[in-house]
Amino acid sequence: MLTTDRGLLKFILLSIITLGIYAIVVMTKVSIEINMIATKHDGKNTMNYCLIFFIFSWLTLGIAPLVWYHRLCARIGDELKTRSIPYDFSVWDFWGWEVFGSLIVVGPFIFCHRFFKAMNFLCESYNAELAAAGPRF
Repeated sequence: MLTTDRGLLKFILLSIITLGIYAIVVMTKVSIEINMIATKHDGKNTMNYCLIFFIFSWLTLGIAPLVWYHRLCARIGDELKTRSIPYDFSVWDFWGWEVFGSLIVVGPFIFCHRFFKAMNFLCESYNAELAAAGPRF
């Protein structure tokens, strides 16, 4: 069963307490979970967040994480539509709230809230799909 209780307040507080380690763990888990949820529908694979964070972000001077988030948000939005989940999320949430919204300070917080809500919906749908399939031996 996938995690369905991600929230903004928990993310912020635990990230502060753990000096950012919690954020890395959560985003790594998201990258693994989106592959479990969406790969059978779209045939794509999202790169593990640890590779992006520890290797490619400094090699590309910060461009790789932007591309990674863009592709991740596109996959999440497409999967929400594929599963007929009535929640609007797309790459424009990333560019509008996370990138340009940082100019008004609260934008990244709004993005995180919307991002976690979208992932919670996808994980709930996936968990329901697994429960309907029955136990595996």
